Amino acid sequence: MTRVSGILTAMVTPFDENGDLAEERATELMRHLLENGSDGLVLAGTTGEGATLADDEMFRLWEIGVEVCGDATVIAGTGTNDTRHSVELTERATAIGVDAVLCVTPYYNKPNRRGLIEHYRAIAGSTDRPVILYNIPSRVVIDVPNDLLAELARIDGVSAVKQANPDNLAPVEGLDLLAGNDDMLADVLDIGGAGGILVGSHLVGEQMRRMIDEPDRRREIADEIQPLLEPLTAPGVTTNPIPIKTALNMLGHDVGGFRLPLAEATEEEQAVIRGALERHGLLSAV
Repeated sequence: MTRVSGILTAMVTPFDENGDLAEERATELMRHLLENGSDGLVLAGTTGEGATLADDEMFRLWEIGVEVCGDATVIAGTGTNDTRHSVELTERATAIGVDAVLCVTPYYNKPNRRGLIEHYRAIAGSTDRPVILYNIPSRVVIDVPNDLLAELARIDGVSAVKQANPDNLAPVEGLDLLAGNDDMLADVLDIGGAGGILVGSHLVGEQMRRMIDEPDRRREIADEIQPLLEPLTAPGVTTNPIPIKTALNMLGHDVGGFRLPLAEATEEEQAVIRGALERHGLLSAV
């Protein structure tokens, strides 16, 4: 089973003027990211507005990813709060040919420990690809403690965790550890983690890649990019993916708008985002 590691960008989903999936823009963005530090992409995850994508849109996005990415890692966001639906999405993603699936802890239902185990057992049983757990209590109400992660690691096929709770940050036997928040990447790498599923790598993927390749300079690089990442990534100036998508549009990557209930950044939020880009030298001051 392929090991999932490196700088993995949780890619935004480009929309056209009608709010539909913009396939050519998605292709262009994928190529840009892979040429600028990303080892792979997560498609239809949180940052990709997966919760408001139709199944057919996800399938097409994954197909494009498999066509475009070549040897780079393609990870499909197949997690929902309905186990049966998650299994169906995982089966389809597997058939399309993705390299792994990312499955968020079921939101809203607030499952108990037994429910979580059975949920991931069902998903892992439906694919021969690595299953990445996604622990993000700020979005899904519940937290998966490390002892439960270790128990989930005993399920065949469950191979990694995207950890977005810094309070839980520790190695877990049987799981590769991936940073779930950009500001956790250095800490994750320092304790032997495999990489991260990141948002800021849309903009500074090469610097993030250097945090893996140049461990002696890891903290220096992290300090250099933190002023840019702080307003653009969780918790940021507003809800992800609004800041990063706004930033990409400002930089000339036409990724379109948002699907309700996400809404455009306010003028004040745009000013903060623009200022961060200008200070980092990515955008010229007007």
